[in-house]
Amino acid sequence: MKNLFLILLLVTSSVYAQDKNKQSSLEYQQQLNIEFADSLKSPLTEEDRSHFKALEFFSIDKKYIVEAVLIRTKKEKTFQMKTSTDRTPLYKKYGELHFTLEGKEMKLNVYQNIDLIKLQDYKDYLFLPFSDLTNGKESYIGGRYIDMRIPQGHKVTIDFNKAYNPYCAYNYEYSCPIVPLENDLNIEIKAGVKKFHD
Repeated sequence: MKNLFLILLLVTSSVYAQDKNKQSSLEYQQQLNIEFADSLKSPLTEEDRSHFKALEFFSIDKKYIVEAVLIRTKKEKTFQMKTSTDRTPLYKKYGELHFTLEGKEMKLNVYQNIDLIKLQDYKDYLFLPFSDLTNGKESYIGGRYIDMRIPQGHKVTIDFNKAYNPYCAYNYEYSCPIVPLENDLNIEIKAGVKKFHD
């Protein structure tokens, strides 16, 4: 029963992934605000939700929509990803995303949650956690996430304007994966959701 709850929690926290690649940055952000205001979907505490008007976002900037080359890594072993609690869900590195931003060559690892990909609707789900130089200042100190789907080819679009905070940024009752050190970018990503202000 406990494992089922954790899977359902992952599905709920990844609800944005369903049509994410088809949405514009603005549509995505508007949908996020609708879900945060919804008592059935919101990660906010009841008190915070009663005062909630909208999340704060960086201005949408097309320079943060980048085309990346996905290099599939093979024979990756599953590992226990650290979280904000003592929970250690199983993940596997799916591949590497190579891209250029502000003239700098960058790489981010993208992962699969072993329990989540067993579900039909999420078998092609990819998890992209990252941290950057805005963390702890303008954005959440623990980094942010982007949901993705396995592409048909070797190229994939990363839209940092769709970066969102872990649920534990809003409510300590959630258990959230900690961004792996190898996904720390030495650049400011001024896109996506900013840190939450009570």
